[in-house]
Formats: sequence, structure tokens, C-alpha cells
Amino acid sequence: MKLIERKRYLDKMISVIGTPDIKVITGVRRCGKSKLLEAFKEYIESETENCNIIHINFNLPEFEQLLEYHPLYDYISSKYVKGKTNFVLIDEVQMCAGFEKAINGLHAEEKYDIYITGSNAFLLSSDLATLFTGRTFEIKIYPFSFSEYMQYFMYADRYTGFDRYMIEGGMAGSYLYRDPEAKYDYISDVFNTLIIRDIRQKYKIRNIQLMETVADFMMDNIANLSSARSITNTLSSVKEKVNHVTVSSYMQYLCNAFAFYKIRRYDIRGKKYLSTNDKYYLSDHTFRYAKLGTKNLDYGRILENIVAIELLRRGYEVYAGVLYKKEIDFVAIKRNEKIYIQVSDNISDEKTFEREVTPLLAIKDAYPKVLLARTRHDEYQYEGIKIIDIADWLLT
Repeated sequence: MKLIERKRYLDKMISVIGTPDIKVITGVRRCGKSKLLEAFKEYIESETENCNIIHINFNLPEFEQLLEYHPLYDYISSKYVKGKTNFVLIDEVQMCAGFEKAINGLHAEEKYDIYITGSNAFLLSSDLATLFTGRTFEIKIYPFSFSEYMQYFMYADRYTGFDRYMIEGGMAGSYLYRDPEAKYDYISDVFNTLIIRDIRQKYKIRNIQLMETVADFMMDNIANLSSARSITNTLSSVKEKVNHVTVSSYMQYLCNAFAFYKIRRYDIRGKKYLSTNDKYYLSDHTFRYAKLGTKNLDYGRILENIVAIELLRRGYEVYAGVLYKKEIDFVAIKRNEKIYIQVSDNISDEKTFEREVTPLLAIKDAYPKVLLARTRHDEYQYEGIKIIDIADWLLT
């Protein structure tokens, strides 16, 4: 498989070399965590003098004897070289029973620079502080961005490239398949493994059919306001036996496994977060195609999903804005920076354009306001609102 340098993530890993944290690489299945760890290893070998790298990949049979924390700890201790910088790189760490005990023991010795990846359902952001007694530094990985997609395929025209990206998405493993059906079969298999193996194993779920039904409903309603109660009511209306507590748990499990990202609502005028109804976005929009098919595509919601994940990828806190009962697709916040963003497929129709800019014009503060659409034109402004082609914005 062709490889590209994922510079954003690699630079982040390089920036924390030598810090005492346990570095944890997280992200949805097949998004490139293992390849990133290999690229980091190559960087260390080429750029760090007097280093010793202890690399364990639990996908390989040669490390089967380390699938319990005592032999794992003993193996790493035996590979330690005094007088050198000792790096510990462990891929799929959750396959080792009691792995956190080995990692905590190694970390307590203050002799190792530790980097680990693991299955998303077993190495959750919410669990890191509980699992590890030392401080952790999380490196969040996402499927290929449009910029990385263009780097991989080297399309001469960005607009043509974006049309393809909307269909093919960022799950790079699918790029090896030429036939569209084979691509979606691969992507569907990734999602099924995510649900059936990881989540069921982690949470001991018995009603896997209900879990799949909830996942399908969330996929079909990306970018719509949703709640456990609304999903429960919908499923109950078609005679599914379900309660909202179970649905709420399943929604949380899917977010824990990085299948979906929850975006809370933010009252712009009152400057407060709203507790009712949230929006959910897929970690990669092609999961929806693979599971639900490509008929009756809603390009507006797919574009919104792409923008939501890109904002998260760029390190923003992302919220769905509310102002005078009008919805603003995204309020993106990073330290003192704030951006208001609307996303639309086509704004050539005057009524559609007015509908999209009206909520932005109602915002009276001085923070930037942006409308993203497939304009295929250079950026321009309308009453202080930047109108930017979505492909151009994704490549900035």
C-alpha cells in the first residue's frame, strides 16, 4: 500500500519526545495508528542518536508469549540499555491482559519514553486517567483528510478530487480496491468489526441487533438533532422493544469507539451550553454509504460531516450554534479564537443563499463568519461573511 507522511500527527509525536507522559495514540479502527507508530520509529532511528527502541506489535505471532502483563514487563526490562534513550513502542496494547499494570510499572521507573496504540473500544479517552497512574498525552488520529487524500492520489484539479473524496472518503485501506462495491464492503467490514467485536467484547452486549439498529439510525440522521429519547420513540413506533437508557448507553459506546463524535449545542446569545438534543457525526462519512447505500444521498449533510471532522482534526472545540431559534451549523473555538460556520451544498439559488447567511448576519460580535459551499470560485465576501469553496477551505 502506498504511504504518505501524516505530518500533522508525526510532528505532534515528535514534539513530546522526552516528556514524562505516557503517549497514547487513539482513533477509529483502520485510521492509521499502526502506520503512524512505524513512521515515528523510522524518525527516531534516523534522527535520534544513542537510542534504543523496544517495539512490540501484538498483531505479530512473535509476541504471543507477551500476552500477559508479567512477561511483557519482563521482556521490556530485559531489552533496556543503560546509557541510551530507551523508547517503548507498543501496538495493540489491549491484547495483553493487564497491560496497564506493565505500563504503569515501566512508567514509574522513569527510564522509558512510552508510546502505545490500542483498539479504540479498549483505550478510551475517558478511561486514560483511570488506567494509568502517570500523566497521559493523547494523540487523536482521524481518517484521511481531504488534504491527505489529494496528497495520496495527486489529482491535478482540487474540485475533481473533492468530488471523488465525497464518495471514497478517508479510510485509506479501501483505496486498494478498484471496484466501488469492494471498497464499500471493506468499509462495512471495518464498521462491523468495530461494533461486533470491539464494543460487544468491551461492554458484553447481548442484543447486538439493537446496537446495529441504533448505529444505522444515527448514520441516517447525521447532522440532525438527536437524543436517546427521540431515537427510542422512533424505534418504538416501529415496534422495536427498547428503552431510552439502553439506547443512551449504546450511543455512548459508539462515541467511545470513535465511530461517532457528539457535538453539543451552544446558545450564542446566552453564551451557555444546551443540555437537550445533540448532533452526531461519523468519523468518516463513507461508513454511511457502506452501511445504508448510496441512493438518495443528502450531499448537504455529508458536507457538514466532512467539515465537522475537519474542525476536530484541526483541534477546535466544536458546537452547534443556536441564536434566536435559528441554527448555525458550527461554532468552532480554540483558545481565544472563535469562528461561526455555515455549510451548504449549493448556494446558487437566491433563497438558499439567504437561508444560509441570515443566521450569520444576526450574530453581532466581531468573530469571523464563514459560509462553506461547493462554489468552485475564489473566496469572496458578502456583508462581512466570507464565502469559501469547501475544497479550498479543506486545503488551507
